[in-house]
Amino acid sequence: MSREERKVLAGTLVGTTIEWYDFFIYAQAAAFILATHYFNPAGAENPAVGQIVAWASLGISFLFRPLGAIVAGHIGDKYGRKITLVLTLFGMGAATTLIGLLPTYQQIGIAAPIILLLLRVLQGFSAGGEWGGAALMAVEHAPNHKRGLFGAYPQIGVPLGMLLATLFMFGLTSMLTPEQFESWGWRVPFLFSVVLIGVGYAIRRAVDESPVFVAMQQRAKESSAPLGQLFRTNKREVTLAALIFAANNAAGYLVIAFFASYGAKSLGMERSETLIASLVGGVGWLIFTMLGGWMSDRIGRKLTFQLGYGFIILWAIPMWFMMDTGSLPLFAAAIFILTIGLGPSYGPQSAMYAEMFPARVRYSGISIGYALGSIIGGAFAPLVAQLLLNETGQSWTIGLYIALLSIVSFTAVCFVRKSDQGRDLHIEEVHEEFIAKHPGEDVPPVLPEDMEPTNAQHRA
Repeated sequence: MSREERKVLAGTLVGTTIEWYDFFIYAQAAAFILATHYFNPAGAENPAVGQIVAWASLGISFLFRPLGAIVAGHIGDKYGRKITLVLTLFGMGAATTLIGLLPTYQQIGIAAPIILLLLRVLQGFSAGGEWGGAALMAVEHAPNHKRGLFGAYPQIGVPLGMLLATLFMFGLTSMLTPEQFESWGWRVPFLFSVVLIGVGYAIRRAVDESPVFVAMQQRAKESSAPLGQLFRTNKREVTLAALIFAANNAAGYLVIAFFASYGAKSLGMERSETLIASLVGGVGWLIFTMLGGWMSDRIGRKLTFQLGYGFIILWAIPMWFMMDTGSLPLFAAAIFILTIGLGPSYGPQSAMYAEMFPARVRYSGISIGYALGSIIGGAFAPLVAQLLLNETGQSWTIGLYIALLSIVSFTAVCFVRKSDQGRDLHIEEVHEEFIAKHPGEDVPPVLPEDMEPTNAQHRA
């Protein structure tokens, strides 16, 4: 692995970890704090209603991910992956820090939840553009036979961000009294985002632009914005990308936010115990995501995804009977076992999506597909889970919901062309278009040696 490749992987990993830390801090605050601090009128007579509103505030930002994906995809396809990653990092960090400073409903009234939702929208807008850039920076720098492994690095930013957020929450709940945590302690993880932004910016600033984008830029400087072309020529791929991601995102947000709230509020477990179980789940998710990326280079992306979703379908209902014992070891084990399916249905995602789209619309395509999938899946998964629990009183119905979504995602994976794996990620289609527009000109090869000296070995 070259020095530049190590810098790229570090930049994508650290950046996505920070972005998702910001996102997940909000999810965990929604599980424990926001209902009483910002949505108090909704839950004054019925705490369950307040919690439902808090889950809804978690989901509303997902509705703005496609807009963020469209804007970031346009910038990323037109001006480069690197600048987009820096912009999304600052957008997410600013919103998170301001939430940490926001007065409560008791202090400023109705303005508090309104401002909170606006900041949540900014988080969603920023997250919509983050993943696509990080995924492409990793995969487009990767040797052909290691795309799955390289693409798994931005993927593990999700469990790492979750682990960082959960460790922070666990440390605070352990060191502070419940009154101190409720009063001001929950704000500390939000304010800490300022430090993480500085670290992430320093690392990302040192990363070179994707070699694919550099080559494409030299071929098509006069090209039009790619967004219109995406919807004219790649609607099928955008639809498949959204459906493939939906179930993993829904199950993932149960691990991130809902399970801890369910254990504490429905099973009577200590808050610290449910956070320990979330940490166990985060470790499993990290391990199996890396394993899934590695497996996809060996046995194929489609088969790896299918194995992951097949496992989730089988485990989605039984796991609730293990969790409902209220025993910490069994509760944590149920979550850990779920991650055996989450990893293979998430680790290969960067590589699979990059191979599904042509270079010219790749950033827009994977970002919008990812954002739409998150709306179908994770946006309101905790809210749907809470509503099912309130309506039926049976936790296994939540598992049925996840299993049905997983069947949809499994089916979508089956329609991905197997021939996409290993396809040329470079810019033959732009090269051919350039030649057609400039007949008779002496056009150099698609990837001249002086354009990509550190990646020459990849083309073999």
